[in-house]
Amino acid sequence: METARLSPSSFGLEPWRFLVVQNPALREELCDIAWGAADKIMDCSHFVILLAHTQAAMQADYQEKIWGGVHEMPSEIVEMMQGFFNQFAESDFAIADNPHAFNDWASKQTYIALANMMTAAALVGIDSTPIEGFQKANVEKLLADKGLIDPREYGVSVMAAFGYRADEPKRAKTRQAVGDVVQWVE
Repeated sequence: METARLSPSSFGLEPWRFLVVQNPALREELCDIAWGAADKIMDCSHFVILLAHTQAAMQADYQEKIWGGVHEMPSEIVEMMQGFFNQFAESDFAIADNPHAFNDWASKQTYIALANMMTAAALVGIDSTPIEGFQKANVEKLLADKGLIDPREYGVSVMAAFGYRADEPKRAKTRQAVGDVVQWVE
C-alpha cells in the first residue's frame, strides 16, 4: 500500500483513495456484483478497491490542500499550478467541461498506483490480479450505502486482489513478441 501511496500522479494531485477490504461479509456482497472478483480471488489476503476523485471533489480547495498542504508549496506557486492545471483541463486535454472525460483522466492516475502496487508485490513474491469486471454503479451504491464512499467525491476505478498463489501456473506467461509491441525510434 505504501507503493500506491507514494506513486506519482499528474500534477502531483493524487486523485485517489484506496479501500483495503478485509471484511468477509463485504467481500461476499462484492462477489454478487463484481464478476471479475470470483470466489477464488476473494480468498486473497488483500482486496483493494481503487477510487478516483470526482471532478467536483478536485476543485480549488482540494488543489490548495494537496499543493499547499501536502507538497508545502508557497501560495504563489499554488496559484501558478492552478493556472497550469486549468490550462490542461480546459485546453490541453479538454476535460473541464466533461465529467466523464475528467473521470477517465482521474482513473488513469489510479492505474499508475495500481501498476506500482502490482510490480512491488511481484518483486516480493506476492501475486496480484487487476479487476475491471464489475458493475460500477452497483459497487459504488454498495460502498455508499456502507458509508465507505461519498459518490460526490469518489468513483470506483478498478479493483485488485493480492496474495500468495495456491498452485504454480499450468503454463508459462504468454505475451506478444517484443518486435510486435516495441518500436525503437532513433
